[in-house]
Amino acid sequence: MANRRVLVKRRKAVRNIRKITRTMQLIATARFQSAFSRAVATRPYTEKLAELAANLTRTTGGGSAHPLLTSRDQVRRSALITITSARGLCGGYNSNVLRSTLTHLEELEGRGIETDVHMVGKKGINYFSFIGRELAEERTDIDDRPRFDQIEPMANELIGRFTAGEIDAVHVAYMRFVSTSRQRPEVIQLLPLKQESRTDGFAASTTSVQYEFSPDPAQILDELLPATVRVRLFQCFNDAAVSEQVARMVAMKAATDSAEEMITSLTRQYNRARQTHITMELLDIVGGANALA
Repeated sequence: MANRRVLVKRRKAVRNIRKITRTMQLIATARFQSAFSRAVATRPYTEKLAELAANLTRTTGGGSAHPLLTSRDQVRRSALITITSARGLCGGYNSNVLRSTLTHLEELEGRGIETDVHMVGKKGINYFSFIGRELAEERTDIDDRPRFDQIEPMANELIGRFTAGEIDAVHVAYMRFVSTSRQRPEVIQLLPLKQESRTDGFAASTTSVQYEFSPDPAQILDELLPATVRVRLFQCFNDAAVSEQVARMVAMKAATDSAEEMITSLTRQYNRARQTHITMELLDIVGGANALA
C-alpha cells in the first residue's frame, strides 16, 4: 500500500499544476477573443482586395504582363515563409505546421528546386536547428499579436526579389483558421498571384465588372497587386495567431481535465490507505485486549 504522506504530496503537486493549467487556459481564451476579432476584421478586406485585383486584371486583359502575375516556365529557386509560435504548450500546433513545411520542401527538392526558408517563431527555429537545416531568415520579433508594419517589410523584400528574378515562387506555410473547432495546416502560393484558385481562401469572384480607369490600368495594378500580397501575408499571420490560441486552449483544458482525474485517483488511493491503516490499528487494539483478557 502506498505511503499516505507520499500520496498527500503528490495530490498537492497535481492540484498546483491544475491551477497553473487552468490559469493558462483562461489566458489563452482571452487572447483568442482578441486574435479572433483581428482576424475576422481583416478577412473581408483581404478577400475584397483580391477580388478587385482579379476583376481589374480580367477587364484590362493585361494582367499576364504584370511581373507579380507571371508564372515562370522553369522554377529554379523559391522562398518559403513558415509561421510557428514563440511559446509551447499548444498541442500539435507547431508539429503540424512543421510537418507541412518539410513535406513541401521535400517535394521541391525532388524537383530540383532550391528553397530559402524564412522561419518565424522560436519553436520552428529551434526545430530546424535540431535537424540541421539552414534558414535564410529567423524572425522572433513577431508575437501572437502581429502588426502590419512588422509584416510589410518582409512582403516588400520578397516582392522585390521575385520581381528581380532572384526567386521564382513564394509560399507560406501556416495554420489556417477555419472555425474554433477546425484549423488545418496549409502551404499556399503567395507569388506569383493566382486569382482562379479558391484553395487558399483569398480567391476572387469570377464575375466580370466594367471599370472606368483613372489613372491608367497599368498604374493601378502596380499599386493594387503589391498591396494584395502584403495583405494576404498579414492575413496568414492573423490566422496563425488565432489557431495558436485555439490549440493552447484545447491543450490546457485537456491538461486540466487530466489533473482533475489524477486528483480523484490519488484521493481514492489516500482514502484506501487511510482506511487500511485505521483497520490495522483497530486490529492491534483488539488483539492486545484479547491477549490481556
